Amino acid sequence: MTVGTGAGLDTADMVLNIGPQHPSTHGVLRLKLTLDGERVMACEPIVGYMHRGAEKLFEVRDYRQIIMLANRHDWLSAFANELGVALAVERLMGIEVPERAIWLRTAMAELNRVLNHLMFLGSYPLEIGAITPMFYAFRERETLQAVLEEATGGRMHYMFNRVGGLKEEVPAGWTTRARQAIKTVRKRLPDLDNLIRNNDIFLARTVGVGVLTAAQAAAYGASGPVARASGLDFDLRRDEPYLAYDQLDVRVVTKKSGDCHARFEMLLDQAYVSLDLAEECLDRVDKISGPVNVRLPKVVKAPEGHTYAWTENPLGVNGYYLVSRGEKTPWRLKLRTASYANVQALATLIPGCLVPDLIAILGSMFFVVGDIDK
Repeated sequence: MTVGTGAGLDTADMVLNIGPQHPSTHGVLRLKLTLDGERVMACEPIVGYMHRGAEKLFEVRDYRQIIMLANRHDWLSAFANELGVALAVERLMGIEVPERAIWLRTAMAELNRVLNHLMFLGSYPLEIGAITPMFYAFRERETLQAVLEEATGGRMHYMFNRVGGLKEEVPAGWTTRARQAIKTVRKRLPDLDNLIRNNDIFLARTVGVGVLTAAQAAAYGASGPVARASGLDFDLRRDEPYLAYDQLDVRVVTKKSGDCHARFEMLLDQAYVSLDLAEECLDRVDKISGPVNVRLPKVVKAPEGHTYAWTENPLGVNGYYLVSRGEKTPWRLKLRTASYANVQALATLIPGCLVPDLIAILGSMFFVVGDIDK
């Protein structure tokens, strides 16, 4: 678009692409920007570069195989992703999961939440120039990764959930080692907290930048830390509990300002809460004996019908709409992912900001591109 200045000179807005391959885009995301000098006038998020057709693949995979596919769309939240599929199938089949499996699932889901948040707590400051927090965040991640890897055999894609419970019993003494890991991380997490939360440079780059109001968050269907940072007091673990959350006192953290700093603080504060919840779950596991799964036929067939299960994933609300025609594969399994909804708000957040603030805003939305394109 060319604009006449009235002085015989013409100026033109610049159209600039950020991505689809760019260090700040957390994957293959493209932002089509219209710039007036250093100020962004319009932003169009363009998705689809990483599309894997997972929902179509579900239709030709059995209920064991789709768990493997589902845990890969948000690769930082694999345990939570596969859990949602298992819950949907169990609900449709009317399966009652053993109590020990329920508490183990809850503990691992909270540990997975901390792992997810630690990744963003390290990578977000890195994107706006702070290198050191990454080392602290990965130190804590490795401590927790070690116990999850011991139990599941995987570091990212755990494949530990099964329809009817868990793959197998955890190793002897695992709950004690997991509690020790939690204790270690809880003791060292203030190192990361003190390093970055009140850092003057970090505050200057994030406070008052990229403000998402509660009304905007609700309009875009945002959820999880992004929505709660804007004051939306909604968390499925408390409001529509699943697993063992109805027996836990889930403290829901919220902020009011809705800016980049509030979203970052949400992850820090939620990490402390999740460590406490995981430890409480492990204490309960030690008091419960019995199986961790239900004996099922080799080929699982869900009865004809449909159901919807949703979970409070680390990045927000994930939904699983399952339709079965009584066969060993789903007729349809539709995913509602947190990142897809959250990233839509960029079209509102970014216009009006300066180019240096663009990276701070983009990183603070805490999305995984596989979770958008799935």
